[in-house]
Amino acid sequence: MRIWIDADACPKQAKDLIVKFALKRKFEVVMVAGQAQIKPAFACVRLIVVPSGPDAADDYLVENAVPGELVICSDIPLADRLIKKGVAALDPRGREFDERNMGDRLAVRNLFTDLREQGQVSGGQAPYGEKEKQEFANALDRIITRLAKG
Repeated sequence: MRIWIDADACPKQAKDLIVKFALKRKFEVVMVAGQAQIKPAFACVRLIVVPSGPDAADDYLVENAVPGELVICSDIPLADRLIKKGVAALDPRGREFDERNMGDRLAVRNLFTDLREQGQVSGGQAPYGEKEKQEFANALDRIITRLAKG
């Protein structure tokens, strides 16, 4: 089993949690980034830095992740591409992407993009805290268990 991480946007606490799971459950972690990252010093973790460019890391993830694997990402269009390929996707706050919720999530994302461009809303997500970390850990455990059962 392999878990891929869109490493540029993933909070450090979520990355650390994934590595703990990997060490305990013996699976590989591949961090994909568009810029240099600090790689945890464990043999089960690989870091791939792709050439910079629009969506280079996203394209790499879509091309290389396969059904039965999990990608951790915050990017909704990336998650949509992965889901269509049959790859599981989870955001670092513990919200799983799937066929049932992708339409709604894409619509909300597009709405907020439009509102930001018009100057009607600003800001981003709330800080990543203990609640988000716990929700992520619970979802990660659930999905890893499901994927391991095949």
